[in-house]
Amino acid sequence: MNEVRAITIFTRAAALGSLRKAAVDQGISPQAASHAVMQLEKELGVRLFHRTTRKLSLTEEGQGLFDTVTPALAVLSSALDDARRSKAEIAGPLRVSAPRAMGHVVLWPYFLEFAELHPNVQLDVQFDDRFTDLIGERADVGFRGGSPPSGGSIARRLLPIQLIVCASPAYIERHGAPRTIDELDGHRCTGYRRANTGKQAPWEFLIGDEIVYRDMATTLCVNDTEAETAAVIAGSAIGQLGSFSATAPIRNGQLVPLLVQHVTQREAVYIYYRHRTEQPLRVRTFIDFMVARLAGNTNFYFEPSELQALR
Repeated sequence: MNEVRAITIFTRAAALGSLRKAAVDQGISPQAASHAVMQLEKELGVRLFHRTTRKLSLTEEGQGLFDTVTPALAVLSSALDDARRSKAEIAGPLRVSAPRAMGHVVLWPYFLEFAELHPNVQLDVQFDDRFTDLIGERADVGFRGGSPPSGGSIARRLLPIQLIVCASPAYIERHGAPRTIDELDGHRCTGYRRANTGKQAPWEFLIGDEIVYRDMATTLCVNDTEAETAAVIAGSAIGQLGSFSATAPIRNGQLVPLLVQHVTQREAVYIYYRHRTEQPLRVRTFIDFMVARLAGNTNFYFEPSELQALR
């Protein structure tokens, strides 16, 4: 027996004073309405109605049940209405997970733009460099830099990540520029310590058709890409920076790209989420908004022709 359905029919019959009217109200046959109430009485072990050919009235037990369940059914109905509206209104909570490594530079301005466009959405952003399990962390949408996430989520590639060796004009004026990978050994270099492993990331270089990894002796190592970028711009050292951090400073002359022929483009920025059929409108709207703003956005990487021109 569907108890919620039976209780709903019972309350409508009590309110309308007729099982026939309750049946019409619920869009079922009078026989189905009568059967549902009889099953409910059998389940509870009490009579809920006094029945005559002309009148339907509540028993004492029926009145007690009616008084108890009516407010609860109203709360349930309101909750169901809210759930239905979430499919039709851009409103409600939206939990997003994003890496610190690119969150502030790449994602945050667009998060603010979305919040301005949709003031009825309560945006809850968690910056965390580890991979977020959407179900375990109760997140709606995640962003990730690196390899595409697995584990049942849907991932869409937004941007390539190019790793570019850079130095400031001031550093080059003082120390010169390396012309080969081996010459980097004679320079001050920065390093990035991965938050999820605690290990310093090796630098990587494209040599021919292969990617070669090299552990660098660093004079400055941090676990924050913004701090590393700021150090390289300040002239403290040479750094291998992600294109999401390096593209704008290179274009405006704050940084000079080095060893461009060895730039790698192995990883990417991804947005990931659960199946769209499970999502309220606010989540689908946010995903579409971020894809429209970021997919192929050359503010954060170099096209091959521009990269070739930097050599």
